[in-house]
Amino acid sequence: MHVITEIDQNCGALFARNPYNTEFRDRTAFFDVDDTTRTVSGDRTEFLGRNGSLRAPAAMARTRLSGKVGAALDPCAAIQVSFDLSSGEEREIVFRLGVGQNAANARELVHRFRGSTAARSALDVVWQHWTHTLGAINVETPDQSLNLLANGWLLYQTLACRLWARSATYQSGGAFGFRDQLQDVMALIHARPHLVREHLLLCAAHQFPEGDVQHWWHPPTGRGVRTHCSDDYLWLPLATCRYVLATGDTGVLNEPVNFIQGRPVKAEEDSYYDLPARYEEAASLYEHCVLAILNGLKFGEHGLPLIGSGDWNDGMNLVGEHGKGESVWLGFFLYETLMSFSEIAHRHDDEPFAGRCVSEAAELRRNIEKHGWDGEWYRRAYFDDGSPLGSSVNPECQIDSIAQSWSVLSGAGDHERSRKAMESLDKRLVRRDHGLVQLLDPPFDKSAMNPGYIKGYVPGVRENGGQYTHAAIWATMAFARLGDKRRAWELFTMINPVNHSRSPGETATYKVEPYVVAADVYALSPHTGRGGWTWYTGSAAWMYQLIVESLLGLKLEVNKLRFAPCIPADWDGFKLHYRFRETVYHIAVIQTPAGSGEMCVSVDGIEQHDNAITLVDDRKEHWSEVKIPVTDA
Repeated sequence: MHVITEIDQNCGALFARNPYNTEFRDRTAFFDVDDTTRTVSGDRTEFLGRNGSLRAPAAMARTRLSGKVGAALDPCAAIQVSFDLSSGEEREIVFRLGVGQNAANARELVHRFRGSTAARSALDVVWQHWTHTLGAINVETPDQSLNLLANGWLLYQTLACRLWARSATYQSGGAFGFRDQLQDVMALIHARPHLVREHLLLCAAHQFPEGDVQHWWHPPTGRGVRTHCSDDYLWLPLATCRYVLATGDTGVLNEPVNFIQGRPVKAEEDSYYDLPARYEEAASLYEHCVLAILNGLKFGEHGLPLIGSGDWNDGMNLVGEHGKGESVWLGFFLYETLMSFSEIAHRHDDEPFAGRCVSEAAELRRNIEKHGWDGEWYRRAYFDDGSPLGSSVNPECQIDSIAQSWSVLSGAGDHERSRKAMESLDKRLVRRDHGLVQLLDPPFDKSAMNPGYIKGYVPGVRENGGQYTHAAIWATMAFARLGDKRRAWELFTMINPVNHSRSPGETATYKVEPYVVAADVYALSPHTGRGGWTWYTGSAAWMYQLIVESLLGLKLEVNKLRFAPCIPADWDGFKLHYRFRETVYHIAVIQTPAGSGEMCVSVDGIEQHDNAITLVDDRKEHWSEVKIPVTDA
């Protein structure tokens, strides 16, 4: 209601601004068209009509708009152009919608982009950007729905919605989530590695000297929330490991980044919202990562990490409200972070910290096996009073997916126990009748257990026993890591959004877009199978990593590509076109009969003795074959 519209006297475009918004008060949006006969309106009531709707706006029955603009309206921007067409005649009309830093900048943009030539040039730039970005990896597999997602939609969803807009229908937010976008950028290692680098430094700049971080913040001021959340800060060293080990850019570890400063969260507080100050002291990205890890070495009476006001599952915010609750899942995640970062510390010539990472990880692994195992699967957590969560003794949430999958993905779980845990996940959480994978079961409902606001969700919805697609993807990754091709592909087929809309009946059940990933799928009647929270979910980035790395088996190690695919036995293979900087490698992965010998890799007809493709940016095309004996697993 604070948006003010006007017709700019200099350029004739329809302008809109919101002086009430202190952070963006000078920003000026514009709407313009290449036709001097146009009429405009800044009044939504005029456009829709009294009691009207977008299905049949009143303006469509009028020959012109009134030109009414100004303050105290229900604001909109409407432009109408009337014209006659003779038989066979064509006419091109270009509309421009944009925003400037201020009115002068908006005016300059309006003038610069007038005319069809400017519009076509701008559109060409957009096409070139997306063709280059989404073409970094192009796959040709027998699964056309996989090709559709991997060759376009997943990276587009990650970049356009998660990194840029940070907003969509289900959540009009705009904030950066510390853990959220760090997970997203890990999928951009191949297509846009410079964005990964930039985001690592951006996140490090939102860390406090104590080692914890802002859970989320709003640009441009950085106002956000500080919490007791226990996993946020650990994503910084883990994402840094992924970037450095994949690209070889060790220089980023020495980049200086300032801290932010604010009062610590009080013990009795869940969080607080504030604008932190910029701390004058800076530290290298490596030191920021070390500080984050040290901050994570806080353990409870079982020797497991303290869960704080929630770990990855924010909804379990009361499990450790008194500061004593522990997280089994976080134990697996911390183990993965410690072991990965030990390699970074070694490369950084910090042998003492590398050694400490390994020793802390070993002790953590022992404690997980001693206190995390429930007999058929791994527990999820311990409440402040020491009672378990995610145990067969619980009336609700007897089993939680992510503790089982991360026992495999981290490598921390005992091999036999992890296999048994994944069998339990398959038996208890995979709903083949409805094509979904539950996060936990049974949902929280009527028991005395109070893990937090997760219990406020309707049973079977979102984190409370629905399919939370992050976790479903991690389960699929875990089966692939175990070499269980059948179940890895069965689960991928189930969670693939395209497969939820193959018939009118499935479409009517799913109800959301089939070309982007949904954060969740509901698991209980009357909404079973219905998708929710599309676009604005980090599941898109994880699904891209699942396809490219876990299923197709591609792994980048600086200037080498290695393959360990987990593909169906009845596939002959697949093709992959990989762009290394400005050089394209055309790769045919071929499954050879079982017992036909060892894996064999050749580039331009020359066998590679290390079974890897050595990448060289010579701006020439290269052809490679990767022959892998088929396995029946």
